[in-house]
Amino acid sequence: MDIKRIIELLRHGQPGDKIQVQGWVRTKRELKDFAFLDLNDGSSLQGLQVVINPDLPDYDQTLKLLNTGSSVSIAGELVASQGKNQRIELQASTVKIWGTADLETYPLQKKRHSFEFLRTIAHLRSRTNTLGAVFRVRNACSAAIHQFFQDQGFLWIHTPIITASDCEGAGEQLAVTSLDLQNVPLAEDQTVDYSQDFFGKPTYLTVSGQLEGEIMASAFCNIYTFGPTFRAENSNTSRHLAEFWMVEPEMAFCDLQGDMDLAEAFLKHIFQSVLERCPEDFEFFNQRIDQSVLATADQIINSEFARITYTEAIERLEKASKKFEFPVEWGLDLQSEHERYLSEELFKRPVIVTDYPKEIKAFYMRLNDDDKTVAAMDVLVPKIGEIIGGAQREERLDLLEQRIQAQGLPMEEYWWYLDLRRYGTVPHAGFGLGFERLVQFMTGMTNIRDVIPFPRTPLNADF
Repeated sequence: MDIKRIIELLRHGQPGDKIQVQGWVRTKRELKDFAFLDLNDGSSLQGLQVVINPDLPDYDQTLKLLNTGSSVSIAGELVASQGKNQRIELQASTVKIWGTADLETYPLQKKRHSFEFLRTIAHLRSRTNTLGAVFRVRNACSAAIHQFFQDQGFLWIHTPIITASDCEGAGEQLAVTSLDLQNVPLAEDQTVDYSQDFFGKPTYLTVSGQLEGEIMASAFCNIYTFGPTFRAENSNTSRHLAEFWMVEPEMAFCDLQGDMDLAEAFLKHIFQSVLERCPEDFEFFNQRIDQSVLATADQIINSEFARITYTEAIERLEKASKKFEFPVEWGLDLQSEHERYLSEELFKRPVIVTDYPKEIKAFYMRLNDDDKTVAAMDVLVPKIGEIIGGAQREERLDLLEQRIQAQGLPMEEYWWYLDLRRYGTVPHAGFGLGFERLVQFMTGMTNIRDVIPFPRTPLNADF
């Protein structure tokens, strides 16, 4: 007998089909002559209703063991349901119980649990409606990202997780070492003797695969990375993680205009694809989490993104009647409240801000002719603010060397990066998107720790 996923049965199953399903019991309801189970296997928001009749072998004993959380395989025949909430249901002929769940101690009872509580049981929380929907959307989002780039001929590159360079220059890196921390070897000047470490130099978990992505774009033209990145940022907010996933395309023979065009097309494709693949989950988020989820998706898909320069954005913010917590001044970076004002209130749609002051951006961004700004761009969206950050890269060797020196970075560490400008340099551009922030924006979830299965945050590396 074929084993079917529940989502397939709910969409295509017909009365008379003899099938077998596997999953976990969500609820059990006992009546005088029979019992109902709500069975879920994670493939869909809705479970499959199963009817257990008294003619089932060991009926009484089986019902005693079939509690919320029990894992089962059930075979039987689909029949038309008499209830209002489902088209079909399964009349069970055999029930095999794989694992029981003690009703007194199982943490996921049929009631509402706070997201804070669910984070303490991350090994079980994926069985809930909300987290199940989140991770199905996360999966569909991952698939859509790969589809978008693969359809356009991009090469997927696996960049290193351990690195000796700091792409962002912020110093918020998690160190990697094999040294005995109880007996750290010291050099003559009493600093750490890294020559005795595994790699012979200080190494860290990567904050970005961009620099390595530029290497590969210099051979394959269009590439993208999609992998884990790390920040040792001691921030306990609803928007920050110490371990998160980044999507970073890099395009040779591309300028800032092409970078912006790709970013806009990318977001539109992702939202359209996930909306088509997970309609029930989106309806759930729209009803239970944030009633603007569907409207936001429609806005991303169907509106043309506004485009303004940083200088124009500052002028608009200075003229705004709204009071901001953080100051607005040319030369200061935009804060989340400024970004949200631009996208939510001023333009009422996504906005791409370009040409930021060089002092507040990374060394690798291309210097503009005014010698004050760089060819950078940020995509701002309602509710979140910045969701994509990108730039045209500095392809001119002399100017890149000046930028590295100006930011006090060790020139010798970037010898290979400078070589890319010595040997066949080309204009090139790319952007970075924090994957969890995208999933958070898409689902309306208020805390980023609830869109990744096992969040890593300061003082938290459980599970």
